[in-house]
Amino acid sequence: MPSFKHTVKHALLSLTLLSVSAAAFAAGEPIKAVTDATFPPMEFTENQKMVGFDIELTEAIAHKLGRSVQWTNVDFKGLIPSLTAGRADIAVSAIYITPERQKVVNFTQPYMAGGLVTLVKEGNDRIKTADDLKGKKVSVQTGTKSVEWLHTHIPEAQTVEVEKNQQMFNLLSIGRVDAAVTGKPAAFQYARTRGGVKILPGSLTSEEYGIAVRKDETSLVTEINTALEQMKAEGSYQQLVDKWFPGSSK
Repeated sequence: MPSFKHTVKHALLSLTLLSVSAAAFAAGEPIKAVTDATFPPMEFTENQKMVGFDIELTEAIAHKLGRSVQWTNVDFKGLIPSLTAGRADIAVSAIYITPERQKVVNFTQPYMAGGLVTLVKEGNDRIKTADDLKGKKVSVQTGTKSVEWLHTHIPEAQTVEVEKNQQMFNLLSIGRVDAAVTGKPAAFQYARTRGGVKILPGSLTSEEYGIAVRKDETSLVTEINTALEQMKAEGSYQQLVDKWFPGSSK
């Protein structure tokens, strides 16, 4: 009959092996990520596939963690609720780090500087500064920082909220609104690829993008931060920046 000491030792060994196996399994599980793939060049759909800076950055980080990414495309306003409801582990969609959002989700270290800018049609000389938005129709995407900023700083503006980023740009291009307020990357991408619009000088805000992580996934924040630092050190992060933002000094 095995001794008590032997039995305890065997039990401890079994528990250790189970713990290691569980950890190894967890490490290999796909990371459930949500994004709103309507914000080029950060995330958008091309040939029925999600592409963009955020997409490639997230998948490169996951590769370093020995995991894959399971993407789900949702409206921007549904990103944070997807985390709080436990349907996703992370949200990556050019999300600004704000005190309000930090109350319900955790954020990784910032991975890119953003900020809100104003777009108007080429030839529009009536709107030169943010103050000129008073009384004007301004398109914004529902659930974004743009809505809050306008309501707080230019309450006289007539905000026209739409679900998709492309709808916001389209309303400006066809003259249904006087201006659009959105994040810097998408604004410059649209102005560069579509034309017919111009970006007013200066940013309305100066904020940073972070990867939002479910509150109970505290270790994942540390793991992502470590992987991000490794990418910056080895130069692969800058390669992604150069690919999606050619000529950028960031």
